[in-house]
Amino acid sequence: MSTFALAGNPNSGKTSLFNLLTGSRQRVGNWPGVTVEKVIGQLKGDMKYTIVDLPGLYSLAPISIDEQIASRYMIEEKLDGIINIVDASNLERNLYFTIQLLEYGKPLFMALNMMDVAKEKGLHIDLKQLEERLGVKISSTVARKGIGKEDIIHKLKNEIPSNAFRINYGEAMESLITELEEILEQSSMKVHYSSRWFAIQFLEGNLVIEEAAKQSGIYEALNKVKERVEKDQQLNASQVIQNIRYQWISSLLKEVVQREQIETAQTLTDKIDRIVTNKWLGIPIFLAVMYFIFQITFTWIGNPLLDLVDGFIGGTLSGWVEAGLIVINSPDWMISLAVDGIVGGVGGVLVFVPNILVLFLLLSFLEDTGYMTRVAFIMDKFMSKMGLNGKSIIPMVIGFGCNIPGIMGSRTIEDPNERLTTILMNPFMSCSARMPVYALFAGVFFANNQGLIVFSLYFLGIVMAILLAFILKLTKFKQSESVFIMELPEYRLPVFKNLLLHTWDKGKGFIRKAGTIIFSMAVLIWFLSNFSFQGMVDINHSFLAALGSFIAPIFKPLGFGDWQASVALLTGFLAKEVVVSTMMVIYGTGESVTGLSQMIQGSFSALSAYAYMVFVLLYVPCLATVAAIKKETASWKWTFFSIGYSIGIAWLMAFIIYQVGKLFI
Repeated sequence: MSTFALAGNPNSGKTSLFNLLTGSRQRVGNWPGVTVEKVIGQLKGDMKYTIVDLPGLYSLAPISIDEQIASRYMIEEKLDGIINIVDASNLERNLYFTIQLLEYGKPLFMALNMMDVAKEKGLHIDLKQLEERLGVKISSTVARKGIGKEDIIHKLKNEIPSNAFRINYGEAMESLITELEEILEQSSMKVHYSSRWFAIQFLEGNLVIEEAAKQSGIYEALNKVKERVEKDQQLNASQVIQNIRYQWISSLLKEVVQREQIETAQTLTDKIDRIVTNKWLGIPIFLAVMYFIFQITFTWIGNPLLDLVDGFIGGTLSGWVEAGLIVINSPDWMISLAVDGIVGGVGGVLVFVPNILVLFLLLSFLEDTGYMTRVAFIMDKFMSKMGLNGKSIIPMVIGFGCNIPGIMGSRTIEDPNERLTTILMNPFMSCSARMPVYALFAGVFFANNQGLIVFSLYFLGIVMAILLAFILKLTKFKQSESVFIMELPEYRLPVFKNLLLHTWDKGKGFIRKAGTIIFSMAVLIWFLSNFSFQGMVDINHSFLAALGSFIAPIFKPLGFGDWQASVALLTGFLAKEVVVSTMMVIYGTGESVTGLSQMIQGSFSALSAYAYMVFVLLYVPCLATVAAIKKETASWKWTFFSIGYSIGIAWLMAFIIYQVGKLFI
């Protein structure tokens, strides 16, 4: 079994290549930081080769948490080699990271990716000369189109090179590196990588290397030598290493790259960016794009599909189930459990799958074109007023799909306070699990303006998140404005197959949840709504009614004080989809969303329905999201804070909307 790490800069096509080599369907996005943990896959067709997809990095000297993950992996895990993916259209920036990987001392293969983009820019790269200078095997690839895969696999299996790469950093630095190597080799520290790489990384200030040195008891010895030489030679070791590397890269590029003189007319990317990143038009365009997406999702395409699925589940499927159980003489309670509990509870959520898939498809399109990176850019100035930078918007947008990967995506943020703030903001991003609630209530009470109503909820979530960030900046995290640096990739037309895969990857999680958590909750809710200590009873005398009646007074000032609506919020803590599933069972509508729609019209007004949706948007996130907050913050204090403030804000906002709204009705 051979293990190879796949490493490269953000936006170099790394995860696309990983999917190509392994057949995996790991998420591909056109922004930095989409992969925040190592992902493991087997080489397609050959289980003897394991590929580890590391986060997108510019350097092995870690600043953000995802960079720490990669550096720690390089130290702790034994690798047989590295596949380094490089953006051919931006060699200078990419080769700096390549040098660090070569100095690691393991065999390295290079996938020179985006050769089509390089050609469009008039760049001609001498691959043979580049191979000789770097001492590596190189494959020319266009990963997003599947070009070059077979050549990489062939080289991986048949052309394992030795790695003798070395840059001369000058007499003083080379003497210093040698001294540090001797200290390492004389210590008890066992390493599976080049001692020279360890020494150079220590001089660069790699925090993970320093931590490893401290654990082995050699940090003080290494640091004394470093400080002595820097003082005697009057040099900054890290700066010298950086300067010499860039000089070496500049010399290399003069030999291997020829630039053809092409017309300097603006590219399509430049023309689009003049409009979408305009300081006056950027944010309005983003809001218009999101509104358009919600119109498609809830009005033009999603809802007609929803009606078809509802007709099948609520009519045909439930009829089949009921008829089949009657034929085998099943008791009434079993028929009720199957039809009202399971088909009604699970089916009541599955009918919203078309809306969710349409939304995921549209968001995937925006991600893969490169537009979402522009959103981070145009939001930077505004976010800086909140003590954040534009990079924080990316985990927030990811949170529209699911809050958990959105929270994990905050690992790409370097500043600890900004990262914590982004984590605490993310639950206000309206995840797909809340969508069934929106679709149900907006379809019943705001049939002519569903897209606008749902857009207002998403917008409100963003506003509340930003307000939280502003409060934290003024109180807990007083700090200077951060620096925001992000590369804007070229616009690319998404590959339709990839769009479908991305959409399915997101949607299948929702469907899987329907078959596990929601199924279990539907059965439990059916039991609690049909039984008490006296046995099987009318729903109004059940366990669930007693529980709902106990908490209902809390919500009465918000306009939804009946026990059914209250208890649905309680079960929604496990998964937000369960809110609708609970209502399907306890309102006694059985398997039909249409029947539920008619029932809630008698329990809600348009105003209280909107207040209910706002409460669902803002109150405590699902249990899995709470667990993710605990994991990422490593703090029970901040976890309980996130639960407490979200419940408080949800109650307050729903109260204001309902009570103020009554003054105008």
